[in-house]
Amino acid sequence: MTVQLVSAINNRDGAALAKMAGGRYEPGKVISSEAEQLVDSLFRQLKQIFPAAASTSLKTESDEKTTKRQWIAAFSENGIKTREQLSAGVRHARASDSAFWPSPGQFVKWCKDSSVVLGVTFDDVMAEFHRYNRDRNLHTGGAEQFPWSKPVMYWIVCDTRRAMYQRQLSESEVEKFAQKKLDEWSKKVSAGEKIPDPIMRLENNKTVIPVSSEPDKADYKYRYMPNAAMLGGVTPSQWLYAEYQRRKSLGLCG
Repeated sequence: MTVQLVSAINNRDGAALAKMAGGRYEPGKVISSEAEQLVDSLFRQLKQIFPAAASTSLKTESDEKTTKRQWIAAFSENGIKTREQLSAGVRHARASDSAFWPSPGQFVKWCKDSSVVLGVTFDDVMAEFHRYNRDRNLHTGGAEQFPWSKPVMYWIVCDTRRAMYQRQLSESEVEKFAQKKLDEWSKKVSAGEKIPDPIMRLENNKTVIPVSSEPDKADYKYRYMPNAAMLGGVTPSQWLYAEYQRRKSLGLCG
């Protein structure tokens, strides 16, 4: 074993090892052939959608190879690894009014966009939230038997309602929580996770509200009564009594 070979191995010098073997070092070749084929197919579609790329960012073969390496790296770093995710990105690209090639970061956002990945927007979620609050007593069997517009709505709406009652969330806080849940499910589905069916639960009429022994600053803030859509099946008098008990426990009223 020569001194040069030992040095190349110790220093993990891929270029030197390739040269000794009579080959050429290509750092982009750490990717799989399947990933290359997916990106090749993707680029063929995107070049039709963004024709200006042929005379700008993808002007030469070398430019295209470099761009592909950057996109593959971006996909790997952001969990973009399924055909469904890429298809979501392409659908978003078709809706774009720009003729210019998107950045890899922009395309990754398109792949993860809930309106494309789930077919659901934030406005859809809040509309379903209010519909469930209004109509849930018209259907027997609880939330699991409710006619949801999409399966993911069951998980987002039920988690949001649970948080609303347990944490006494305001209307704006409910909306923030719903947006958070929508983003979480979008990321899960983008990563290849399937949306499970609703889980039947045992009937339980007792709602357990966790109470911290040391209230934080938010507990001392004055809370306004939510509107009727947010209250759902809770009457205004029930909400006011629960709020009175909460404030009394904090020593804010006699």
